[in-house]
Amino acid sequence: MPHLTVHALETDLTGREPELIAALTDAAVDVYGEWARELVVVHLIGLPPQRWGIGGKPAEAPAPTVTFGIRAAVFDRADARQLTERLIAGVTDAIVTVLGERVRAGLTVELVATPADRTGVGGVVAA
Repeated sequence: MPHLTVHALETDLTGREPELIAALTDAAVDVYGEWARELVVVHLIGLPPQRWGIGGKPAEAPAPTVTFGIRAAVFDRADARQLTERLIAGVTDAIVTVLGERVRAGLTVELVATPADRTGVGGVVAA
């Protein structure tokens, strides 16, 4: 299951949640295929400006950060580099489409790999 957690300023998210969820889901589906649509999970976490710091002081207009949880096996594939490039570019473009070009330069996408036996759903280790 692809899981995307986006941290962004609350003011950037307000009123754009449905559009951003749809765009991020589409970005994942563009890489994984239509079969993954119902499995994509998106969490949007809005922060007030005074709760975001960079370099030891409050950030004025930080770009969003995205943590994209994926299965570790993707990195063992022969096309791993192409897949990760497509995921990072697609997620970046999805957010820029919704929030505007001003966020592109600082937007961070981190792919976090989890081995298959280290994820559980409903109290059971996922296969």
